[in-house]
Amino acid sequence: MIVRDFNEIMTSDQDRVVSDAKWTSVRMLLANDGMGFSFHITTLEAGSEHTFEYKNHFESVYCMKGKGSITDLGTGETHAIKPGVMYALDQHDRHVLRSEEELVMACCFNPPVTGTEVHREDGSYAAPEDANA
Repeated sequence: MIVRDFNEIMTSDQDRVVSDAKWTSVRMLLANDGMGFSFHITTLEAGSEHTFEYKNHFESVYCMKGKGSITDLGTGETHAIKPGVMYALDQHDRHVLRSEEELVMACCFNPPVTGTEVHREDGSYAAPEDANA
């Protein structure tokens, strides 16, 4: 059984805390935990906008706090994000995520991230086999 405390990670395990461009992701589960997915709590600053396209990963996101929107750049559709809303990027969808208020999101990635990934210029993470290259 794996048990981790978000607050302990924030104060004592900075290897699991990744920040970039007005967001912070606390990596609760990573690839080396052997679960087949990774689990993160990600906070996006109010007023921020992020363009992502996970070409090598599927992601599911559940909003726990805040208000914003997500736009599918392939279709132009925009959806409201608020507590209780989940979205899944099942087609490696290129998207823009906007936060009107601070957003706190629970995120799952498959395949799991290792914890060392950074977003590339196109908004994606490298494929797992290339993540440390």
